[in-house]
Amino acid sequence: MPVKEIFTCVFKYTQAVEVIHKKNTVRTQFISPARLTCAAKIKEKILTHICYRVNINSDLGTWSQLSYIGQDVRKIPPVLSKLYGSRVQSLDLSYNCLTSLQELSNFPHLNELVLDNNQLTDSITFPRNENLRTLSLNKNNITDLDVLMRKLENNLPNLRYLSLLGNKACPNQLSSPDKDDEDYQRYRYYVLYCLPNLQFLDSRAVTTEERTEACQRGKFMKVVRPSSENESNRREEIEKENRNKYTPLPAARRHADDHRGMFGKCRFRYAGKHSEGNRFILNDDL
Repeated sequence: MPVKEIFTCVFKYTQAVEVIHKKNTVRTQFISPARLTCAAKIKEKILTHICYRVNINSDLGTWSQLSYIGQDVRKIPPVLSKLYGSRVQSLDLSYNCLTSLQELSNFPHLNELVLDNNQLTDSITFPRNENLRTLSLNKNNITDLDVLMRKLENNLPNLRYLSLLGNKACPNQLSSPDKDDEDYQRYRYYVLYCLPNLQFLDSRAVTTEERTEACQRGKFMKVVRPSSENESNRREEIEKENRNKYTPLPAARRHADDHRGMFGKCRFRYAGKHSEGNRFILNDDL
């Protein structure tokens, strides 16, 4: 049999993107370090540290990766989606301050998404993407596991690799010292029940025993928490019950320096001979 040749070619470069607001245009060019220093002095907006890597392989096809790491941005810069959105399969936005994924819908061909060490919360939304296989959300501010599972199940149906380490939604010792291995295992069962196609969760691969246990008992591993609306309704009911309860104490509140209950005048006075106090009166006192 003839030997199949595999040709691999990797292109990697880092460039700076200059955003010009006056003309509402975007220009991509290589900028020298002296140019960057001058731009920093005049506070000109220049996006740097954009790393775009292209891997051309005759057997696996073309694979392109975009990295924009450690720039402290709160949202994905629109310039990234305009320049690379239609041709990127892997996107790495780690070590930023992301709170929104609004521009993510402009990356329709994503197969891998890394969002570690950001500030993403339960309010994030994922656009529907049937190509995404890998999602990493380590060390964010995700607390509600049930809400996240519904979003991933509806919008990312072909997800195979998921990591949530460092979030409160992932109960292990990285998120809380009060959690143990049993809490983490119950969490794995519930995640696998919601996403049965996962092959790798957090730090280890999914085993056949875990998958079987998740199918049988995974739905019972859900942690039910009362919503804020239920809590407020319950609080109102308790206050209403307390108001309807009888109490001999006066309804009006009194301060600690109010001593009217200790000193006062009595309306009635007993003057009969059967008073208990008469036995202490001597004849000399009459």
